[in-house]
Amino acid sequence: MEKLMETIKGRKSVRSFDDRPVSEEHRRDIDEFIKTIRNPFDIPVEFVLLDAKEHGLSSPVLSGENLYVAGKVEKRSYADVAFGYSFEQLVLHAWSLGIGTVWIGGTMKREIFEKAAGLCEGEVMPCVSPFGYPAAKRSVKETLMRKGIGADSRLAADKLFFDEKWGTALSPDEDTADLLEMVRWAPSAVNKQPWRIIVSNGVFHFYEKKDKGYVNDATLDLQKIDLGIALCHFVLGIEEKGKTALVSVSDPGIAIPADAEYIASVKVQ
Repeated sequence: MEKLMETIKGRKSVRSFDDRPVSEEHRRDIDEFIKTIRNPFDIPVEFVLLDAKEHGLSSPVLSGENLYVAGKVEKRSYADVAFGYSFEQLVLHAWSLGIGTVWIGGTMKREIFEKAAGLCEGEVMPCVSPFGYPAAKRSVKETLMRKGIGADSRLAADKLFFDEKWGTALSPDEDTADLLEMVRWAPSAVNKQPWRIIVSNGVFHFYEKKDKGYVNDATLDLQKIDLGIALCHFVLGIEEKGKTALVSVSDPGIAIPADAEYIASVKVQ
């Protein structure tokens, strides 16, 4: 549990890289790890490693990157949640190897990345990430970006986790507190932290608290990707404790605000 928590809390988004190519050893490790990635919704997510120079790939918020990973998924219900869940597994594994990443959803020429990734009809490519070794020092641009979104801060637990009904702060036991802390430190777009959890009769119900500033289309909700990331942290924590996480998508019918949406439920066994 300590190792996973250390990885989750220690991992930072990296936008400044040191120009070194990812080693062949790490490339092989990543290729093998990708084969093991699954999500509770049984929705396949395909990962494609892309050489930046070969495909002319770049982003104005990055420097020194040589390699990208793109993720593709079929357009369908829960695709965005499944994508976030699966992609985060790869992000955490990369960090454990000393490889930096950052979720990129908008600051790129999407059509160039989609062509390089071989995006097909009926698929979406919600996000990509650079893969590389962090530079010894962050660029001024990166430092300002992190400060602007408060990248190293998180909402207090009583604003995120509720007991039986929305708004009633949860007082978790020791085991539950560790799991919820992993959720609290999940990364999210512009650090909006849209996840909320209501614990009812021992079941953890995940909700999306929609942000007014977000614009999503009919096939992709970027904040649902964030929910997938949070759900991934929670389930990995349960599994590291030697327990089983049963994930379902049966709405318990608990009263929630108009700007919230039920996502999934987790029962620990």
